[in-house]
Amino acid sequence: MINHEQGTQEWLTSRLGCPSGSGFDKLITASGKPSTQSEGYINQLIAELMTNQTTEVKVTDAMQRGTDLEPMARNFYELASGNEVMEVGFCKHDILECGVSPDGLMDDGGLEIKCPSPSWHCAYLRGGVLPTKYKQQVQGCMWITGREWWDFVSYHETMPALIVRVHRDEEYIKLLADEVSKAVDTIQSEYNRLRNM
Repeated sequence: MINHEQGTQEWLTSRLGCPSGSGFDKLITASGKPSTQSEGYINQLIAELMTNQTTEVKVTDAMQRGTDLEPMARNFYELASGNEVMEVGFCKHDILECGVSPDGLMDDGGLEIKCPSPSWHCAYLRGGVLPTKYKQQVQGCMWITGREWWDFVSYHETMPALIVRVHRDEEYIKLLADEVSKAVDTIQSEYNRLRNM
């Protein structure tokens, strides 16, 4: 566990060249098939190692909103659930060069917070389940941290919040681990080959 505050330069550096939770969807689809985005993602991560620089991400209004509201959402979750949340930085796999950045950890569970736009929040409320597009991230967090469950929170300051408990899907986690492992091997072997050219 690398406990640099999320978003800091130290945190970004700890993730250099690492497939991470928010990018797992570029390696595997929610249905468990290899993603067509994998080559581009792998190239991005090799480039990070070659240049020793993190990929520049343009911070959108939606991303900034999420950053601003996350502490409020975490406080709401603690009050609503009775769980005490431990904030962490980057959690790396014990063997593979990959990891996740949970929004919080509990003894046997974890937390993923989203603070979407009003319309997306309504969509999540109406669905009442983990949105498919976050399956890779949430199952990936349980895989890396060894937790049994993960609470997904969709928070909006003027509407009811959504809390969904998600349990481990061992079959999916195995497929995810296989794709991430293949990506890690490719990143390392190609980095070694290219830097010696």
